[in-house]
Amino acid sequence: MGDPHPLGNNFACSTRLPRRRSRVSRWVAAVFAVATFVLATPLSQAADPQSYVVRFDKTGNDALDQALHDSSNLVSLRETAPAGPFALVERAREDETRFVAALHSFGYYKGSVDITIAGHGLRDSNLPDLLSRAPANPPVKVTVVPKLGPLFHIRKIDIEGAVPTEMRAQLGLKPGAPARAEDVLMAQTRLLNALRDAGYALAKVSTPTVIEDPAVNSLDVTYTVTTGPRVDFGKISIKGLHNVNQSFVERRLLIHSGEQFNPQTLEKARADLASLGVFASVQATTPDKLDAEGRIPVEFVVVERPAHSVSFGAAYSTDLGANLTASWSDRNLFGNAEQLNLSAAVQGGGTALHGPANYANAQFIKPDFLDRNQSLQADLGAVRQNLLAYDQNAVSADLLLKRTFLTHWNGSIGISGEAERIAQEGVTRNYTLIGLPLTVKYDDTNSLLDPTDGLRAAATVTPTHSIGGSNASFVLMQLSGSTYLNMSSLWNNPGRSVIALRGLIGTAAGATQFELPPDQRFYAGGSATVRGYKYQSIGPQFPDGNPEGGTSIVAGTVELRQRILSDYGFAAFVDGGQVSASSSPFVGDLKFGAGIGARYYTSFGPIRLDVAVPLTKIRNGGSFEIYLGIGQAF
Repeated sequence: MGDPHPLGNNFACSTRLPRRRSRVSRWVAAVFAVATFVLATPLSQAADPQSYVVRFDKTGNDALDQALHDSSNLVSLRETAPAGPFALVERAREDETRFVAALHSFGYYKGSVDITIAGHGLRDSNLPDLLSRAPANPPVKVTVVPKLGPLFHIRKIDIEGAVPTEMRAQLGLKPGAPARAEDVLMAQTRLLNALRDAGYALAKVSTPTVIEDPAVNSLDVTYTVTTGPRVDFGKISIKGLHNVNQSFVERRLLIHSGEQFNPQTLEKARADLASLGVFASVQATTPDKLDAEGRIPVEFVVVERPAHSVSFGAAYSTDLGANLTASWSDRNLFGNAEQLNLSAAVQGGGTALHGPANYANAQFIKPDFLDRNQSLQADLGAVRQNLLAYDQNAVSADLLLKRTFLTHWNGSIGISGEAERIAQEGVTRNYTLIGLPLTVKYDDTNSLLDPTDGLRAAATVTPTHSIGGSNASFVLMQLSGSTYLNMSSLWNNPGRSVIALRGLIGTAAGATQFELPPDQRFYAGGSATVRGYKYQSIGPQFPDGNPEGGTSIVAGTVELRQRILSDYGFAAFVDGGQVSASSSPFVGDLKFGAGIGARYYTSFGPIRLDVAVPLTKIRNGGSFEIYLGIGQAF
């Protein structure tokens, strides 16, 4: 046989064999052939790219652990950018620098990090060769072991520059504090903001100079400040106006030339213009130099929204059927952000209807009517609906004066009128209603369609006189509210677990049950009160089972909303409510409904599907209800 060759290479050998081989020799030859094949074939294939997993030893500081994890390319690129053996070692060496920087940012300036791959240090010269022969499975283990060392503290803080004494305290950083980079930089930001808030529009605070003293594990920090003069707002200009009147925008501005510069006031003025609804964007800019009078000019750059918009909507419930809506709006009717909104809806196919329902409404809103935070709203509407409770044909008109009092408070007062024909239980009457509605509202929730935090509340008192029918005078009073408890904030995942609570109480004073026009009575059942029951089915009933309506109502809801993954979620809820012919609330049979729902979260709001059942059966109350719409139930 020839000279031996390394396993896995092709080689040739020759030997003289006898013409006739024994059975034993043939077996021996077969064994050698198999052995040669096995030895010449690798037991496993080396992996390229090399699969790996990363494990971090805990430091005892959750924020530091997260910073180390977030700064790691080993982690962020593990799946998106696979690496071969040599590239994996290089990636780990780059992470060493990143990890040490993270330790320094938390004040551990003598800290270090040990990284091992498959139990070998990064300086092990055999590591690349070992990885080149490592199998794809199981993945190699990358272990990160932080060594913190002593925590450095701030020994001395200096501010260089002419800074008012009261401003120095705004640093919020004191000697003896841990030398965290974030705290040192945040102190720089606080000082700069304090100077600008005090009118120093051109103030500058340079990146702090830091001197390390390893002998005593401390840092000395120096901030260099240039305050510049304290200045006032100069010329205020508005750029980008086309259809919106400049005089209207100028009257609306919250800042004026000659007032002391303040960035917070400037931002409030910008946000206020954006809230008008006629601008797609509003920016407020100031230059880095003063004008000839030593003041700071301000330029608002606006982009107007299209003057007109069209929208469509749809919803469905088993009791009220399909609801299709369409609306057209003019956002800037006369150039002063006046709104004209036209809308129409058709509804039908539900179990609480015995015919289609049609609605139409025209609304005009005049902002800044007589005063800045005050608007005038006029509504004209028409309705034709065929409910189990009654049939109604009506036209209505309202004129409301609406005012914002504080950040989250607003109210309205006005006059309303309605002319209607209502048929109930075979009796048709004509009514003319004149009311004086007074409403106060509070709302600090964080979203219109998907609130996860805050409170909404509204109180309405409407003295009304009815001409025709009973010629009654009465007062309708109603208090409603909802609140949202963000439970997931307890584990730093806000908005994913929410308990939503809803409540309603109302009463009518001055008229008995049947002295009230049917559409002015209270009804419960349906999406707005007690889900699972047919719309308006809870409360007193006529002998045929149709709703009578009452003079008082109480209703409430407890709902759990839980998000799953990024775009999905579910809800579970219990509703309760009662309607009574007595004007005293909390009198009557309390009915409960319960259900579950699915949510799909989109950029414009959640799509909601709820299924609910009544927990107590009532006549004509239905056996279950399904609700489909956009936005949460409340």
